[in-house]
Amino acid sequence: MTPVPLRQNHNLTLGVLVLSALAFALTQTMVAPALPAIQKELGTSATEVTWVLTVFLLTASIATPIIGRLGDMFGKERVLLAVLGVFAIGSIVGALSHSIETLIAARAIQGVAGAIFPLAFGIIRDEFPRERVATGIGLISATFGIGGGAGLVLSGVIVDNLSYEWIFWLGLIVIAIAAVATYFFVPESPVKTPAKIDWAGAALLSGTLVSLLLGVSQGNDWGWSSARVLGLFAASAILAMLWVRFELRVPQPLVDMRMMRGRAVWTTNLTGLLLGFGMFGSFILIPQLVQLPESTGFGFGATVTQAGLFLIPSSIAMLFAGPIAGTLAGRFGSRFPLLIGTFTASSSFALLAIAHTEAWEIYLASALMGVGIGLSFASMANLIVEAVPQTQTGVATGMNTIMRTIGGSIGGSIAASIVAAHLLGGLPRESGFTEAFAISSIAVFVAFLAALAIPRRERSTARATALSPAFDRTSVGSPR
Repeated sequence: MTPVPLRQNHNLTLGVLVLSALAFALTQTMVAPALPAIQKELGTSATEVTWVLTVFLLTASIATPIIGRLGDMFGKERVLLAVLGVFAIGSIVGALSHSIETLIAARAIQGVAGAIFPLAFGIIRDEFPRERVATGIGLISATFGIGGGAGLVLSGVIVDNLSYEWIFWLGLIVIAIAAVATYFFVPESPVKTPAKIDWAGAALLSGTLVSLLLGVSQGNDWGWSSARVLGLFAASAILAMLWVRFELRVPQPLVDMRMMRGRAVWTTNLTGLLLGFGMFGSFILIPQLVQLPESTGFGFGATVTQAGLFLIPSSIAMLFAGPIAGTLAGRFGSRFPLLIGTFTASSSFALLAIAHTEAWEIYLASALMGVGIGLSFASMANLIVEAVPQTQTGVATGMNTIMRTIGGSIGGSIAASIVAAHLLGGLPRESGFTEAFAISSIAVFVAFLAALAIPRRERSTARATALSPAFDRTSVGSPR
């Protein structure tokens, strides 16, 4: 019998993966508060500078399922290291950029790092003892929200005291540490799926996502009923139908449609879409509300840095909620913390809709939001992992991430449109925020209803069939 090779310490591996995920989450949101400063320094228009966010979203959505699939095929640690390398190149280009065109190109390169999450989920599933998989995935999932909130705070400090280039230099430092640690401390996955790359399917999926997200992101500027936006939506629908039909017929598809239409998968993806709608809407609404002058009667006159501090309770709550979701999943199944999370998140938006004139009300709602989103994100990742074969982990969790991204793009755009439609003297009226928070609450409550449709699974069955590693590492003498 061939001896099983010694694996790395699981806590160390998890720490490295968390650092990699944190690098992406920080980079995703740190740029948003800096857009006005970038526009002024580069002498560009408001429309052009928004492409700094849009192109990142587009490339992240395209790269996530494709690179997740490559990780399933060629080894997740190897692909993760390559992704971090590309991520670092994008950060260097961004830090050295002196034109809006170069900065947009840098953000397009950085977007490839969206694949970090499905690769990290796959490594945890392949490497960790089954009783630690749910908690590990929960912590990685929570990092998405933790880093997002922390990115807004750090961005404010950088914008108020340094130049926007330091956003990229800071990100590069975190990426470099993560890359070196990945090389030395993350073992290569023993689970690989030899297959051909479905380039045609990848192209059709890319066209679908680009058309959809471009239409959503530019809807406010071009007009939602404009020919360009409607044409993009129509193109997205046609390409989506062609993609599904093609994937059902190709012998080795990029995404297994039969897997995707399983009830446990599509209901979880629908929940992710709706939850992303609410989360990204809050990232826009809360900072904008608290930065309004006190003369409005409901604003707080906060600086960029102070506005980010209002989201600190959310980030702290997510830090604890992610691992707690894993613990609850081990006892009651992943569906249970998802239900708690979506209901709590919906309640937080409902609270903001009716009470947002005192600082403590914002802080309380932010904390509740962090608990809800932290529990939900962790649970969704675990539900997808439990529902698909081990060889499909990367692409399946990648598709769930895409659904969350699409929801976030739609939610952010709609929230901005609602606030922009309620202006008085050039400033948003309170009714705009009330309406936007209420819509976010309704959307996340529908996510709660979607979560109710997720089939129940017996804990013993789910853990034995879905979380079983390639070989039983509980018998391996890994250092702890």
